[in-house]
Amino acid sequence: MGASWAGLLIAMVGVAGTLGAALLTQNRADRTKRMELQAATEQRREERGHAEELLQAEQARQCQRESLERRRTCYVTLNTASRQYLTAMTNYLYALQHNEDVDTSLKNLEAGRLAYRDSYAESQMVVPDAVLRASSTAKRRLNAAYGKVRKYGAAPATYAEELATLEGELHEEVWPYLGALRHSMRADLGVGE
Repeated sequence: MGASWAGLLIAMVGVAGTLGAALLTQNRADRTKRMELQAATEQRREERGHAEELLQAEQARQCQRESLERRRTCYVTLNTASRQYLTAMTNYLYALQHNEDVDTSLKNLEAGRLAYRDSYAESQMVVPDAVLRASSTAKRRLNAAYGKVRKYGAAPATYAEELATLEGELHEEVWPYLGALRHSMRADLGVGE
């Protein structure tokens, strides 16, 4: 009976070994599959993170483009309005000196002043500080010139001498500040001189 027990024991060890090998193989396959799934999950997480970074970067670039376009539009309006305002002052001075179409020139001056005021108000909400400082300086110069023009225009006969020199003052005391404003706006936009 010793040989039959030995055969039975060998058969049992063989069956246990076969079953154990199957279990070990399945266990390792499960562990490998879990590791693959974890790796795939981590890779998807990294890809989502990378995609989110790309999306945020694209949104930031879009914001910068929109901000630049808003500033560019504001600068064009402000530059145009300030130059037209000063030109309207000069035209009004000419009309006063030659007593030609003074009322129309005054209406044009007031329209230019209002257009400038609106564009300046918009610029206060859009432009960076460096441009705002140049814009504020130009505004003060324009307003001072406007005050003189209106004062002298109220009594042109009384202020004939002042009216004669005021156009030169405009060119010396106002135009350079409009030029500085234009320069600061161009610098902010990255436009070279």
